[in-house]
Amino acid sequence: MAHIGLGESIYAVSFCSMSSATVLELTDVSVRREEKTILGPINFTINSGQRWVILGPNGAGKSTLLQILATRIFPTSGSVKILDKTMGHVDLFELRTRIGMCGAILAEEIPGDERVKDVVLTAAYAIVGRWNEDYDLWDESRAIALLTTFGVRELGERTYSTLSEGERKRVQIARALMTDPELLLLDEPAAGLDVGGREDLLRRFANFSNDPGAPATVLVTHHIEEIPIGTTHALLMKDGAIAVSGPCEMVITSEHISAIFETPIEVSCLSGRYSARAQF
Repeated sequence: MAHIGLGESIYAVSFCSMSSATVLELTDVSVRREEKTILGPINFTINSGQRWVILGPNGAGKSTLLQILATRIFPTSGSVKILDKTMGHVDLFELRTRIGMCGAILAEEIPGDERVKDVVLTAAYAIVGRWNEDYDLWDESRAIALLTTFGVRELGERTYSTLSEGERKRVQIARALMTDPELLLLDEPAAGLDVGGREDLLRRFANFSNDPGAPATVLVTHHIEEIPIGTTHALLMKDGAIAVSGPCEMVITSEHISAIFETPIEVSCLSGRYSARAQF
């Protein structure tokens, strides 16, 4: 049972897990900066086979939560268990090879003069910037296959800095999948793209997600139009807390979206894609 408390209203959404295998579990997790609590306390569980989207206004705590899931920061209090490993009791360098990440946190670290194929390859060692690592034929083949899946194979020999924003996003997702991760984290993957680029990326990602072997996924976005087909669950955040979570069709509603963004919004869904507009 997940609860939402917005204003004076209390809603409840119940749901059943799609799988009994737990991918991550946050228990009473909070993050404080000086005397201010910027996140939590949060309790959140993701099971294998689930595709989650996290929505909320600026300052809701989405980025902070994602950094915890990516093992980039530790919570001030609470327990974080990812892929059966508890943060604080595991080698994070090793754990990060099991987590795929695409977003601004990573993009800022990729050297502009790095060859595109090497941007993908270096994920095998959870590093950015190729040095003297050894990669075998399997690594090379997988990197090329992933670039092909996301439509940028022909860019493999170019340098990363010469790519358009849309091309960079596709390369980042290919990199995130290089190690065949068990958890995939996507931080606004369609941000900065024009409509054509966004729709192409979402189509490719939806096709990939249809694979039964695809990893559990967490996508963070401000815009429900950027939710790919196949997304199963949604988590809405407001003021550093979880407002409501559960299956998409029960969470992404006009009532809930209007409440967290504090403006009347009409939400609609057509063929698995969501859209929103202000109510006048």
